[in-house]
Amino acid sequence: MYFGKVRKNNKNDRVPPNQNVTTTFPVLHHGNVPYYDDITKWNIQIYGQVESPKLYTLNELKTLFPKTEYTNDIHCVTGWSKLDTTWQGVKTTDIAKVIKVKPTAKYVIIQAEEGWTTNLAIEDFLKETSLLAYAYDDKPLTPEHGYPLRAVFPHLYFWKSAKWVRGIQFTERNHPGFWEQNGYHMNGDPWREERFSFD
Repeated sequence: MYFGKVRKNNKNDRVPPNQNVTTTFPVLHHGNVPYYDDITKWNIQIYGQVESPKLYTLNELKTLFPKTEYTNDIHCVTGWSKLDTTWQGVKTTDIAKVIKVKPTAKYVIIQAEEGWTTNLAIEDFLKETSLLAYAYDDKPLTPEHGYPLRAVFPHLYFWKSAKWVRGIQFTERNHPGFWEQNGYHMNGDPWREERFSFD
């Protein structure tokens, strides 16, 4: 049993095991929802095992990189899945080309407001569907869903898709993030039900 739900197998090949499809968009997070009085002062730092570290404002992300749109399914570790979500933003592979990721970079640490972090392998970060999203359904993200920028890694449980991203660090070694330090799985593959570190 997970989160009070009886384990069951899904016949829908788009829905991982023991997930239930929802038409709503649940809001789950740890800590406070940040609000910005002056978004021009916001920035994101990209650094670590890269040849060209960068610091971008939101406007620079929107003007320096092509706007990419992906429609995908997302899966929360708490048991819900939402199908056909549409996001707009910057492809992680476009970012990687500019900063020139070194061969020594094996992992990525996503850093968010209030010191929140999550970790993933470089292959997950650079997957074709991975995105740094600033819009959902062609509208700016709401504060509750990560405004002004959130990560979207739809092939992993959605806690890996950090909201309110402020930093991206490329590292040689894997470092557990907030939820990973509290028992969640280091990888988070929903098709393998990698919910907890003891799975």
